[in-house]
Amino acid sequence: MDLSSIGKHLKEKRLQKSWTQEKLAENLNLSPAYIGMIERGEKIPKLETFIRIINELGMSADVALEDVTNIGYQVRMSQYIDKIEGLPRERQEQIYEVLDVMLKGK
Repeated sequence: MDLSSIGKHLKEKRLQKSWTQEKLAENLNLSPAYIGMIERGEKIPKLETFIRIINELGMSADVALEDVTNIGYQVRMSQYIDKIEGLPRERQEQIYEVLDVMLKGK
């Protein structure tokens, strides 16, 4: 099992917030080096630390763990739905048409 994707997702969320590793580390009273090791997949944090990180970043555990759990595709579909709902109605219809064509081909 490749757990490095956990750090990748944490990093993506940190960057969405425009935070540096130093900022996140300071907020959590952790070292920036440790945050870097987590993001690169070199270290897996203890559960307590993981929970503190995702809470600080305002993300859910299912998003952080989507590539290593069996519900990863459900999480991804939920994210797609959120993105599609934020688009103009015309663009939504285009996406649905493409999906309909692809699903008919099975």
